[in-house]
Amino acid sequence: MNRSKQTRHRQIRTGVAAIALAGVAGIIWPVLAADNPPTDWPSYNRTLTSERYVPFDQINRGNVSGLKQICVYDLGIDTSFQTGPLVIGRTLYGTTEKDTFAIDADNCQQKWRVHEEIRGALPVNRGAAWLDGRLFRGTQDGRVFAYDAATGKKLWETRIADPKKGESVPAAPIAWNGMVFIGNAGGDRYEGRGRMYALDAKTGKNLWETYMVPNDGPPAPNNERMQALARESWGNAKGVPVSGGASWTSYSLDPAKGLLYVPGGNPSPDFLKDVRPGANLFSDSVVILDAKTGVYRGHFSLVPEDFHDWDVAGAPALFTTKSGHHVMAATPKDGQLYVYDVDSAKRLYATPITRRENADVPLSDKPVHFCPGSSGGAEWNGPAYSPETNLIYSGAEDWCTTVVVIDPKKPASVSLGQQWTGSGDGNLFGKKDPNWGGFVNAIDADTGQVKWRFRTTAPALAGVTPTKGGLVFAGDLASHAFAFDAASGKVLWQTELPGAAGGGVVSYMVDGKQRVAYVAGTRSPIFPVATASAKIVIFGLQ
Repeated sequence: MNRSKQTRHRQIRTGVAAIALAGVAGIIWPVLAADNPPTDWPSYNRTLTSERYVPFDQINRGNVSGLKQICVYDLGIDTSFQTGPLVIGRTLYGTTEKDTFAIDADNCQQKWRVHEEIRGALPVNRGAAWLDGRLFRGTQDGRVFAYDAATGKKLWETRIADPKKGESVPAAPIAWNGMVFIGNAGGDRYEGRGRMYALDAKTGKNLWETYMVPNDGPPAPNNERMQALARESWGNAKGVPVSGGASWTSYSLDPAKGLLYVPGGNPSPDFLKDVRPGANLFSDSVVILDAKTGVYRGHFSLVPEDFHDWDVAGAPALFTTKSGHHVMAATPKDGQLYVYDVDSAKRLYATPITRRENADVPLSDKPVHFCPGSSGGAEWNGPAYSPETNLIYSGAEDWCTTVVVIDPKKPASVSLGQQWTGSGDGNLFGKKDPNWGGFVNAIDADTGQVKWRFRTTAPALAGVTPTKGGLVFAGDLASHAFAFDAASGKVLWQTELPGAAGGGVVSYMVDGKQRVAYVAGTRSPIFPVATASAKIVIFGLQ
């Protein structure tokens, strides 16, 4: 490697954007999707900038102990229920891998429910997007649907992924300025490559496509620089395909600058670093694209040279701290909170949010135990921010994995579309510890110091939601719902849910009354939780 390439390789590995984030600087303000009333929850993380902050205080520190269950909507199915609900006016929308539904946001009465016979890799969908009376969602067989939000009538469908390659579309899209933004999952599959799309909200027409890792063909127009950076960061031998960089949660957008922030999944094979030398851009990165064109504007490489399956999973939060820093906060599966100054593209800090052990120990044909395990860290729900406390809040799991890998010099015994992790003991993603737990964290946005931390008995994977009432709502896979004092971490309210909490936690106003809705009944082949049907549970003051 010549001196110039050595210098470039070091730049890429630092985790700072390889080129200046031209045009990124500027104040990032919280903006509701489509300028909805502030009483709604109109996007996966409420705002396009993903802070999840709720600006009303009818439910507050003084009265949250009186929170009671108002109603339950039971879907009557056993599924991996991880949806992030939307609330528009009196209607709450949600998804499963096959169903899309609308219920009354105050009494749980069903308004409509549409069922599609969809086959796919995993029984999961993380939610929908809403724009101008239309609802948009992805499917496990690689399509994106649009429905009339009032009736559930299907308006259009567009295919963006190939299920024969193991690709799917489980992520919750976001919508803005007449466009729907969505990417494909399948980066753990042999030859699975992540791509990002913008679709016309009215017609479903593909407006642009951007590859998140090197592709075999020519780059998209004006994205030659992005593909050049990506290609030189993958040192795969001839015949070893580039795989990874897929997205499977949701996204963030700075509407003032028209910039889309895309969290990228892990490179594959997950555990065999020697098969894919280099930083493996743009996997495990947050990539910044021009929302109108899909053209690359910059990136933050959070987990370069990943060999633990530590995706940058949840959508990053964009906000301005109390001291005036314009920042991006992200919580990958590696168990740390990363905060970057978007004006300078410099990392301000990385703060552990769960146990980290053996993070740098190479994997081999002998068992290696590492924490967090291959399931995280954080998962599909990203960090939240409250301007009231200047604290960043995040949930995390404390669960470790032991991995044995195959000989990286032997040819892969997998084919197109099959899972490609490199594990050598029959456990595709390693062997999990028998015991688990989790944390809810509060971290000073300017200093990175942990203000408080609460230990949960199971992974805390539900959405974390701070409010103007001085509260933080959260939940865990042991079916617990919590309300914490946002400043101190004291538990002010706790109740048992009728199933594991691993989806959204949203708060909104209906007829002048604040409500809090939890997704219960999260199921997954990865997480051993109690069997329960999928439910939406709505709480309020009586």
